[in-house]
Order: sequence, then structure tokens, then C-alpha cells
Amino acid sequence: MYYVNQEQIAVRLNTIAGLSEAIEQLQQQWTGDAIQCLAQERALHLAIEIVTDVGSYLIDGFLMRDASSYEDIVEITAGEGVYPEGMADVLLELVRLRRPLVQEYFQWQSEQLHPLMKQLPMLLRQFKDAVEQYVDKELV
Repeated sequence: MYYVNQEQIAVRLNTIAGLSEAIEQLQQQWTGDAIQCLAQERALHLAIEIVTDVGSYLIDGFLMRDASSYEDIVEITAGEGVYPEGMADVLLELVRLRRPLVQEYFQWQSEQLHPLMKQLPMLLRQFKDAVEQYVDKELV
């Protein structure tokens, strides 16, 4: 029997609706001003943290092999069938932004809307649905 912290997974997945809406607003109103640049960085960072936090809860709860990196979290959960393979490629691209955003922020080119921003709202919604379906299926 698995102990999956469904409450903490749900808390994180429930932030996706608001984050997706904010990202869509940023796209529509993008001028590249300082506030928007910082908002974009924060939105990307939150998206990364949601994906990796949820992935970590799934790995721990379903006793999957241990992850050694953020990328490994995505690869392990993809390998376990949590979400479609095509989604894993974009999620990997997303989590690879963590280091530039968090550790190399002084080099981040924030004046341009990052290409992932256009994909993120739909991707995050699909991620949420896929995770919820996986948990429901596995805990039956």
C-alpha cells in the first residue's frame, strides 16, 4: 500500500489555474517593462517548482527510484507513465531553466517574452489533469 500525500499534491496543483491566468495576461500585455520581466521570471520559477514538487511527492509516495536532479524528477515520472512522453520533453525544457533563473539570474535575458510562456498555460493544465488521473488510477 502506498502513502501518497494527496493533500500536498492538490495544494500545488490548485495553484496552476491562477498561475496560468497570470501567464496569459502577461503574454497579452507584454511590453518588456521591469515589472513584467520580474513577473515572467517568477511565473517560470513557480511553474518549475510546481512540476518538481509534485514529481517529488509522486516519487516518494509511489516508491519510484530516487531522483538525483530536477531533470531526473521529470524523467522518472515520465517513465512511470504519469504524463505523455511529449509532455516530458517540454517539462524538461522548463526545469532546465531553474539554474539560470535562480543561480544565474544576473545573466537572465528578461526583456523578451520567453518562448515557453506561450506553452505554459495549456501545459500546466494538462500536467494537472495527467497527475490527477495517474493518482486516481494508481490508488484504486
